[in-house]
Amino acid sequence: MISGLTLLLMMPVIIGIALYIKSSPLIGQQSAWHLIVSSDWLPTRGKFGFWPFIASSLYVTFLSFLLAAPVCLFSAIHLTQFASNRLVRVMQPVLDILAGLPSVIYGVWGILIVVPLISYLFAPLFRMSSSGYTLLAGGVVLAIMCIPYMLNMLIEVFSTVPVGMKEASLSLGATEWQSVKHVVLRKSFPGIISAFGLSVAKAFGETIAVMMVVGNQVRLTWNPFEAGYPLPALIANNYGEMLSIPMYDSALMFAALVLLVVILLINLIFRYLIQLVQK
Repeated sequence: MISGLTLLLMMPVIIGIALYIKSSPLIGQQSAWHLIVSSDWLPTRGKFGFWPFIASSLYVTFLSFLLAAPVCLFSAIHLTQFASNRLVRVMQPVLDILAGLPSVIYGVWGILIVVPLISYLFAPLFRMSSSGYTLLAGGVVLAIMCIPYMLNMLIEVFSTVPVGMKEASLSLGATEWQSVKHVVLRKSFPGIISAFGLSVAKAFGETIAVMMVVGNQVRLTWNPFEAGYPLPALIANNYGEMLSIPMYDSALMFAALVLLVVILLINLIFRYLIQLVQK
């Protein structure tokens, strides 16, 4: 039992060491910092700048969180504090089905619905021309994918708040919303941060659905109506096809290492926030 737990705790370290060993030929030629901050991606010339991929991943993840977090938070409040038991019984299996759908289905849905909407509706509203395969499309699809996951966790968090705390607030003359705002939300705040953190980490590593709608063009842009190229898509698109190029295998392993480190940092940051709130 102890050895199993030790192995489980050591897994991130083992994975990190393996990725570092595989990417060491590239790191030996260029410093890791230079690889991260450089924007030059010319593999045939030995230039591997990962910043456009990292920036695209962060931007898509931020857009998805911006779209999903308010919807999930207010939906969880409504389902646990105001909705009828019948609605909750209907919503729970729907959320489970959505959470269990393969990511490729979300990608196909994004191609059929989200991409045309951005191309023919949202981009013209801002007087822009777009193919629809954009960072915004990736953010929308990723947000839809994260909603069942995040919403389920938030429902569980709000359900753990003792009913007596809310009833005590109501007995003192507070309204229903005041009780939710000042008692339920405050008591659940560490759990809310935890749910957000796990969802962000999961969103950052999503591959197939985002890869299908984001455009996959190596560029550094903050315009949501332009294409991007997230880090997971780089690995999924090129592994096995471009390995004849010198150092390409090492570069992809370095991309996976960066992905692992960023996800670990996200978890550590949110863990720190949780401890800060609890104190």
